Formats: sequence, structure tokens, C-alpha cells
Amino acid sequence: MPPTEQFDLGNIDLNSILFSKEQVEEVNPHRYEFQQLDGIIHLDCEEGVIVGFKDVTEDEFWIRGHIPGRPLMPGVLMVEAAAQLSSFGVKKINQDERFIGFGGIENVKFRGTVTPGCRLIIIGKLLENRSRRFKCQCQGFVDGQMVFEALIIGMPV
Repeated sequence: MPPTEQFDLGNIDLNSILFSKEQVEEVNPHRYEFQQLDGIIHLDCEEGVIVGFKDVTEDEFWIRGHIPGRPLMPGVLMVEAAAQLSSFGVKKINQDERFIGFGGIENVKFRGTVTPGCRLIIIGKLLENRSRRFKCQCQGFVDGQMVFEALIIGMPV
């Protein structure tokens, strides 16, 4: 059975940027090669939904070695992008300044490829929001096709 999209991307303008890369940097500490989130398109604090993106360029650090001649974004970096999106969302929703780190990942499935020139759209839906742990169901899309899904578990560290 195909996976169910947790949020209808047709309901938002995917070209409208709510938080720029520079504004994401004000919330998330990731920099240089490990900044995997280029902007936020949508944030609904009431519903616990966040949508962001990563523009995959020809200059990514992994291009040279992750399948020469056929560069594919590593799945671990897709999950990292989802974790950064989740962290940003939780910090904004909770108005929390603490550093949010990985607590775990569950139910990860890769369903497609992400290559240079793609915009990876990531959706996060906050399922659990406690002071010491959160869970966020994430899905990634390229050109309307789901390329991964994962449950991100985070915690303040």
C-alpha cells in the first residue's frame, strides 16, 4: 500500500519563503556542510506542522564520492534535513532556546532519489511534544513524489 501524505502541499505556495536560510541559522546552529535546511515555507504552531526545503546543488560535499557519475543524496542527509526541520519547528512552537539534538529515528523508508538540481521539500508533523522529548513524523518530496519518510525523535541536550 502506498504511504499517505500527512499534509497536502497543494494547500500552500511552495515558492513563498516564511523563514530564509539566514533566519533558520538564527534558530538552528548547523553550519557549512551540515546545514541541510535552506528555508521554511510553512509553519502552523496550532497544528504542529512545518514545511521546509533543501536545494540540492552541484556543490554539495558528497557529490564527488557518493556514486561518482550518478550522484545521489545520501539517505542519512535526508534524515538529517528532517531532523533540522523538526528541531526548528519544535523550538518555534515551544519558544524554546535550548539545543535540540537527536534522540532517535524510527520507521525510516527511502522511496526515491534526490539528485543535484532537486528541491527536497520536507514536511514535519509534531506527534508528541514533551519537555524532555518530541516526536515528529517527517516526509520528503521531490517534484511531488515521496522520497523518504521517518519518525524523528529529539530531545534537548
